[in-house]
Amino acid sequence: MTGNTEPRGVTIATVLRDVAESRALDLELLAGGAGLERRITIPHPQKTGLALSGFDAYLRPGRVLVFGRSEVSYLENLTAGERGEALRRVFSHDVPCLLVTGGATMPPETVAEADRAGVPLLSSRAATPEAMSRLAAVLDTYLAERGMVHGVLMDILGLGVLMVGESGIGKSECALDLVVRGHRLVADDTVELRCRAQSFLIGTCPELTRHHMEIRGLGLINVQDLFGVASTRSSKRVELVVQLERWEHGREYDRLGLDEEFYELIGARIPMIRMPVAPGRNVAILVEVAARNQLLRSRGHPAARRLVNRLNEQLASHLDDGGEDL
Repeated sequence: MTGNTEPRGVTIATVLRDVAESRALDLELLAGGAGLERRITIPHPQKTGLALSGFDAYLRPGRVLVFGRSEVSYLENLTAGERGEALRRVFSHDVPCLLVTGGATMPPETVAEADRAGVPLLSSRAATPEAMSRLAAVLDTYLAERGMVHGVLMDILGLGVLMVGESGIGKSECALDLVVRGHRLVADDTVELRCRAQSFLIGTCPELTRHHMEIRGLGLINVQDLFGVASTRSSKRVELVVQLERWEHGREYDRLGLDEEFYELIGARIPMIRMPVAPGRNVAILVEVAARNQLLRSRGHPAARRLVNRLNEQLASHLDDGGEDL
């Protein structure tokens, strides 16, 4: 099961409004107000000063263009006609907006060309590296690839564990048992996902059902009201997927823990284990142990692999000794 994805884009007007409210970056609109509905589709700003000298093949539509002091100084050394021509060439690439950093004052032709092309001209007092970093962080929230999956997301000992499986397999009951054991619920039934940095998955719960859980026989319960604020959290990185499956007699299951499996979610590959569910098995304890084991693996302590290596070494030593009894 993988989450559904949909393309995202954010308008300049939305970015200006939200950045002003959050104060993540000081942005001022200098010109090009007619283009506020232009959409940014790539979260990483581009700074290609060579475009002003005619090498503009790498300008990408949908990506914010940044001018720092070097670009402004280059424009100031051109004639008015050359400046207008260079800016027209840059704006013809359908850049969503132009951000000038460091509080630099742009030549008057910049304002005129931005208004003519309908490209918002923005200014920030922040230095170029800081402005690009902060703007990229804001845009990443809007433009991260998103999806949705049916399951339960828990924070177990600081590890984000997503439990998936067929309806009625016992995901919510297992999650409730884990909450009783002191772990934290992120989302039940529906988990909203967004992908950052291509492999960094963040899971959240829809606002309407946040802190709630559906337990067959009990109905809907509010976990935070029952167990306190420490029993829930609003979001968590997904670092392990536990696939709950009904026990099948005669089926071979992994008994050593050496096989590595991954679960595909909106382009990211997350480590996965398959957990057979059968009467008498305490699934919550098993999921907790799986989380502890994954934490050890991530820190370079694969218990199963080390044991197998020791057994292989002992077997090799036994064979070298002529096959005497171990």
